[in-house]
Amino acid sequence: MFHRTVEDASTGSDSDYSNSWISWFLSSKGNEYFCEVEEDYILDRFNLTGLNTEVQNYTQALDLITDNLDDDFQEELRGTLDIQARLLYGLIHARWIVTARGLAKMLDKYKKADFGRCPRVLCQGQPLLPVGLTDVPYEKSVKLYCGRCEDIYSPKSSRHGSIDGAYFGTSFPHLLFLVYPAFLPPKSGPTDPARAAVSLVPGAGVTVDDPRRRGRTRDELVEGAEGLGDAINTAAVALRAERYRPRIFGFQVNEVAKLQRWQEATRDRQVARLEALEGP
Repeated sequence: MFHRTVEDASTGSDSDYSNSWISWFLSSKGNEYFCEVEEDYILDRFNLTGLNTEVQNYTQALDLITDNLDDDFQEELRGTLDIQARLLYGLIHARWIVTARGLAKMLDKYKKADFGRCPRVLCQGQPLLPVGLTDVPYEKSVKLYCGRCEDIYSPKSSRHGSIDGAYFGTSFPHLLFLVYPAFLPPKSGPTDPARAAVSLVPGAGVTVDDPRRRGRTRDELVEGAEGLGDAINTAAVALRAERYRPRIFGFQVNEVAKLQRWQEATRDRQVARLEALEGP
């Protein structure tokens, strides 16, 4: 299960918070993916409905985020409270970035390619967007979504790779393209030359979230195909291939869903042909 270790979280001394807790958090290394949540959004308790059941010491954590924590708060508990404040801010952030103002702020970061660019050669340096694989915290780390190839990748930096995916949610990138359709990249053909030029810069991309690059063996990829000797059952591998499905609030994006149904029907026909060629 994904969980950011306590050692990775700064305890945050009083000098660290000389400006504000949010400013300190956003300026910390590894938090470049986050945008600033406006204070009036945080102070509207309606926007925080339900978060008190997910965060321990909710009231104190909220006071820390809004710089209203009592000065006489026990210093030895500050480290634990800071971790809870990070969790609370992350969950608020996931709600904020799907609002009109939040989407506008994240669009600015997307324009500057603050989240990196797609490592796939044919995507020609397409900027990426952060996405979670689940909305439940402490389960999956953040991934990066490419709107051109519609696949997801792991962040290149280990600092970014340790960010909880729930802090961005499963709907954000797809909702952004729905609200700003002019920024939805084409599936083929040339892209903006300024974007494509960055693809030539070494280290500008990220690492593909490919199971074969995580040390999985060929046998694991074709698990369940025993008795085939040294040969790989191509049909079995094709059937077990995973794919990312874009969703907004749990529902598949309509045009993408139609395309994926057609792709899966085509794949099924190809698998049937492979099975016929490979025999029993």
